[in-house]
Amino acid sequence: METYESIRKWKGEALSSFMNTSISLNKFHDQVMLKVLEVAKGKMEQPAPCEFTWFITGSGGRFEQGLISDQDHGIIYEISNEENDKYFKALGEEISYGMNCVGYPYCNGKIMSSNPIWCRSVDEWKMQLNEWMENESWESIRYLQIFFDGRVLYGNIDYVSCLKSFIYKYQLQHPALLQRFIANVKHIKNVIGPMGQLLVEQHGVYQGCVNLKYSAFLPYVNAVRLLSIKEGIFETSTIDRIDRLQEKAEYKEMLRECKENFITLTKYRLSLFNAQNYDDTHYLNIKSLSKEQRKEIKQILKCGKRLHDEVINLTVA
Repeated sequence: METYESIRKWKGEALSSFMNTSISLNKFHDQVMLKVLEVAKGKMEQPAPCEFTWFITGSGGRFEQGLISDQDHGIIYEISNEENDKYFKALGEEISYGMNCVGYPYCNGKIMSSNPIWCRSVDEWKMQLNEWMENESWESIRYLQIFFDGRVLYGNIDYVSCLKSFIYKYQLQHPALLQRFIANVKHIKNVIGPMGQLLVEQHGVYQGCVNLKYSAFLPYVNAVRLLSIKEGIFETSTIDRIDRLQEKAEYKEMLRECKENFITLTKYRLSLFNAQNYDDTHYLNIKSLSKEQRKEIKQILKCGKRLHDEVINLTVA
């Protein structure tokens, strides 16, 4: 019978075999997390009292995890009553504990099944989403974006798609919601200087590096997610979203280089195989790159900034 310790050991021994591509790495993460879920379920005193879904979000939901990833997940269960609420609260806490034991650190933002906000019945989720959509806070919009990146790892896939439809229908009737999404992602870190030079970290342990997460990935991720919310596209990976969006004539030219650029970015992140912690997986040392690679990274960053600005302007219009 597997334990968190045996899963952690297997994960450490097998990881290098799945580092060829981002796809194989993310399929491996899925396997690990499903093993954690099975152990967590086995630690409960009884089987689940009703149907439920366990979904992952963040980079995992987008199928874009790096070598080291923290936790981002939630639970949706069929019916809320005293017995069910108690069971799924305990299961959510056990899952989060198990994920940490296996090597996925606790999420600083508490986007985990152990947090009651992220462990609710279907009806409670609808009320929660409605509250976030009507709320004016920056945090509520952030939560909606996080939920929109949710991908079912176990259970009934209809729960998540039904709730995403709920968000899409609301934003069709309330255009102000899309404007709030825009405001939330409007500002990105610019790492291209006025003379076209790369602006690297000037101090600290990552001196001479570019933060790929904030300066490279996020412009693409945020822009493509924004268009997907606008168009009611429920796929979660940025690549799949680009493919779906390019089926629409109005986005073909805008997204022309984006898929290739994004795939190249994932390859650069995979090159950070000596990462010792979560932060290490985001910082690329520019001095370690060839002249051609620096040119390539610069072009990808410029394209991401252009895409981001075009999408902001398009959705505002």
